[in-house]
Amino acid sequence: MHHLIHFSHFCPKPILPIIAYKKSQLTGFAFFKSVTMTSSYLPATTESIAQALEAKTPSEAISILYRVIDNPSSSSESLRIKEQAITNLSDLLRQESRAEELRSLLTQLRPFFSLIPKAKTAKIVRGIIDAVAKIPNTSDLQISLCKEMVAWTRAEKRTFLRQRVEARLAALLMESKEYSEALTLLSGLIKEVRRLDDKLLLVDIDLLESKLHFSLRNLPKAKAALTAARTAANAIYVPPAQQGTIDLQSGILHAEEKDYKTAYSYFFEAFEAFNALEEPRAVFSLKYMLLCKIMVSQADDVAGIISSKAGLQYVGPELDAMKAVADAHAKRSLKLFETALRNYKAQLEEDPIVHRHLSSLYDTLLEQNLCRLIEPFSRVEIAHIAELIELPVDHVEKKLSQMILDKKFAGTLDQGAGCLIIFEDPKTDAIYPATLETISNIGKVVDSLYVRSAKIMA
Repeated sequence: MHHLIHFSHFCPKPILPIIAYKKSQLTGFAFFKSVTMTSSYLPATTESIAQALEAKTPSEAISILYRVIDNPSSSSESLRIKEQAITNLSDLLRQESRAEELRSLLTQLRPFFSLIPKAKTAKIVRGIIDAVAKIPNTSDLQISLCKEMVAWTRAEKRTFLRQRVEARLAALLMESKEYSEALTLLSGLIKEVRRLDDKLLLVDIDLLESKLHFSLRNLPKAKAALTAARTAANAIYVPPAQQGTIDLQSGILHAEEKDYKTAYSYFFEAFEAFNALEEPRAVFSLKYMLLCKIMVSQADDVAGIISSKAGLQYVGPELDAMKAVADAHAKRSLKLFETALRNYKAQLEEDPIVHRHLSSLYDTLLEQNLCRLIEPFSRVEIAHIAELIELPVDHVEKKLSQMILDKKFAGTLDQGAGCLIIFEDPKTDAIYPATLETISNIGKVVDSLYVRSAKIMA
């Protein structure tokens, strides 16, 4: 008996460290859930929220907030405090880049969602998904999280939330270049939302469809979707950020059609909207404004726009890249152009919109330089032209043959001798147009005489 008492007296001591060890292996919600089993949950009061705010470390604050959320009380005041705790917790987990914990939090909160109104549930779910989106390199996690939430909302028959999560999922799929899956998802969603006549969501989806078709190089459908977005937007109040997005997309589509003046005005509208909201997209709108100026051969205006009051707020690599391109264009220097492309690869070549237009600009600049170089010659070695323009011979030869076929100048390539032979522009003889005009006038006279004779004979 004495031994049994002795054993039971000392038995808890070795077990406690084992429990502590096991708890240390758990992470996220599971860890804090296990803590609450041994330590009591915290009351859902403003004091508990204040205690979390005053915590010395983020981990301590996260622990307190989990314990507040774990409170079983379902009074209206408790639910309100828990909502605040969830918001604070998602912000802390985002700051700590704990994306997986945010995902598990969303799953663990499902019983709580049955206690609060659907509109508040939608706000919390979208807030947590937004928090995950702000953590870098979480695209795959966001896609799987959205798919999980779509399945849950279908089971729970939460149509309002499901449609918004599906719209977010389509945007993520587009960013991941899963175009066919995104298009299939959007097609069904558009029909459903049009039937419900939810204008604000319809603007979002139409804009997304326009971006998707633009990514697939289907310009007519991209324009049609943008027109649909504008039509829906005209019927309701559209937030400034959303209006800025519409203007930005309009500018991109007009630039694609080479209507750079109209594109510039749309980019300017988008820039003003984003600048007022201090949105990161403001710098991209400004960048595309500068691109339009370069494309219409007004590169001299670029420095003025950058040094303006609005432009100085966004001085950085994006604007430096456009300034380097503008300088190269103003000097008609291919070498400076290629240096700019090399030095600012991320800002120029990795931006698909800028890259597409700069490729066209590079071709134009190359043609202008080649025309200027071959102008004094009637016969010149291709190697000599390549040396003057500082480009590989095969590249120059290919471009010259393309220019001859496009009738940019009259000439032929003698590949055996490695020479370019330039023909003189044949002078148009003025007698031919005059002869054609005379014949045309005689035709009119004969026609009128025929009409008169027909009348007399009648």
